[in-house]
Amino acid sequence: MENPLKKVELQADVYMACLQHALSTENFEVMGLLIGAIDDGVTKISALNILLRLDKKKDRVEISPEQLLKAATEAERFTMELKRDMRVIGWYHSHPHITVFPSHVDIRTQATYQLMDPCFVGLIFSVFSEKKETKEQECVLTCFQSRNNEAVEIPLEIVKVGEISKECMDLFALKDLPKILVQEDDEVGNNCIDNSDPLAIIHNKAVRTRALAHITDIVTKPLIEMLEERLILNGNYKAHLHKVKQKLLKELEKSRPTRPETETTKKRNRKSVGKK
Repeated sequence: MENPLKKVELQADVYMACLQHALSTENFEVMGLLIGAIDDGVTKISALNILLRLDKKKDRVEISPEQLLKAATEAERFTMELKRDMRVIGWYHSHPHITVFPSHVDIRTQATYQLMDPCFVGLIFSVFSEKKETKEQECVLTCFQSRNNEAVEIPLEIVKVGEISKECMDLFALKDLPKILVQEDDEVGNNCIDNSDPLAIIHNKAVRTRALAHITDIVTKPLIEMLEERLILNGNYKAHLHKVKQKLLKELEKSRPTRPETETTKKRNRKSVGKK
């Protein structure tokens, strides 16, 4: 059967948020769901939902049915709020220190999702990988589906946007990323809270402090700096547009033709001269 999916369009702000999430840790995989709509065989991704990891693993990450249901419910709610179609249409996860190619587990997981929606897609962000020749780190992205137990690459286009959308910033993703990472560390810490060994308690608190410092340094601080720089750029662009507007208004005023005097206007002018 022919694949109904022609290509995937990923908004640039969603790409930025996914990459930010993937770069938040190089020790474990991260995962999230992709939100958007499907139009004439084109999957258009306009938001994401960052998921709380149930278990941190280096080689795999899982979505619980409860998380998938919650994301679907949120998408339906925002469909009403934004007055446009929003639904779960894909998932993404990271491959820290390994290639971008989907594993057998990724292919099986993708095949399961496609049973719900044949246009469901998967994105993989390969991060913290080095080129053997130059030793430079690179980030690689692939979009795929599962077909006959094999990964099939889907054409992917990153669509430029003028601003970070409300659904990407507030409703689903960016502002909640540090909060979710802290919550994950809280879940791990709660498993060790009953330990009575003083050295173990000191060690656990030190590990948690280091984790919180890592989140602040790697995620929260760069995110705030990026938003502050974007605010400055937006202010400069606004000032530039205001200057352009004033210039165009002056040119428009100069280009307006002079209205010829009518007979009534001429008589009125002559009367005014006679009175003087």
